[in-house]
Amino acid sequence: MEQKKFRKAENLFIAETHKVVGDLLAAGFRPKHIFATNEWVSEHRSILSTIGCPITEVCLEELTRLSLQQHPQQVLALFPIPDANPTSAISHQTSSLSLLLDNVQDPGNLGTIIRIADWFGIDTIYCSPGTVDAWNPKVVQATMGSIARVHIIYIEPDELFSQLPDDYPIYGTFLDGENIYTQQLTSHGLIVMGNEGNGISDAVRARVSHKLLIPDFHNGDTADSLNVAIATAITCSEFRRRSL
Repeated sequence: MEQKKFRKAENLFIAETHKVVGDLLAAGFRPKHIFATNEWVSEHRSILSTIGCPITEVCLEELTRLSLQQHPQQVLALFPIPDANPTSAISHQTSSLSLLLDNVQDPGNLGTIIRIADWFGIDTIYCSPGTVDAWNPKVVQATMGSIARVHIIYIEPDELFSQLPDDYPIYGTFLDGENIYTQQLTSHGLIVMGNEGNGISDAVRARVSHKLLIPDFHNGDTADSLNVAIATAITCSEFRRRSL
């Protein structure tokens, strides 16, 4: 399941570690198969008795051979990739904040953004088809369990925009935008974050109604830009701060 073609063929993704597997189980995800040490199985007998999936007990050496991690932590599970219904999700999300990721390609960035969304109470992330697969093991691990609580929907941006109300606020961060700290921000809307090297694509930029800038506070030379995950955290934080 390390490669996307196999995940797609089997409709399964890999989750590892106490934290990630535990959060998925707690959120109602039901595994297809669990490989775990006797110690982990013994500690989780109560929840395992309710899920009814095959459990293979393995020693740490065997788990190391199965694992994609350098230092595996007692459990590896295969979970079905959840179905996503874009139409029903879009209808639900028009009263709250959501994210659109426009070709974000680094697994670590996507995993961190999912974790950020979870922290700030944003429960839906739309991803353009060019965005890295959210069920990539590196992404799943980087979420630290947050992928259990955030809906991930892959959709063409134009299809998403076509289903939003005409006056729906669409925000994006740009180097030529207006200072985020002085602009009016709504409690609902779509926040667009762009590719690591190229930012938000021209086609998506044309649909953004509110162009924002995260200003630097350095009077001389400074970094050219912010990492997309850091920029997402700053942007989400400012939106939530205004709603307090």
